[in-house]
Amino acid sequence: MLDGVNDTDEHARELVALVNDPVVGVSCKFNLIPFNPFPESGLLRSKNPRIKGFAEVLMAAGIVTTIRKTRGDDIDAACGQLAGEVQDRTRVQERMEKMAEYQQKFGANFGRIVEIPS
Repeated sequence: MLDGVNDTDEHARELVALVNDPVVGVSCKFNLIPFNPFPESGLLRSKNPRIKGFAEVLMAAGIVTTIRKTRGDDIDAACGQLAGEVQDRTRVQERMEKMAEYQQKFGANFGRIVEIPS
């Protein structure tokens, strides 16, 4: 949910009209996701009362609606929006370097599945 972009009651009523349209309408549920702002976006998260008001319009129309709880915004990591350095807990770069070292030492096929002709 983006503050002033897609969070008004009018937007909610437009969604209700769309999903209830006799020609193109669909049976659905809505999961409202508050935007997790980051400096480069220039966008802001809708305020909680605004999100709740939006949800109330949808629910009053009989549409099952949930509001996603935000997590990780304190470290700019919510919804995959990492800002800054990422720590590789899998140590994949280290493992790839080690594999290259072994392949130089033992041959290009080291660590690979190879078919041995019978």
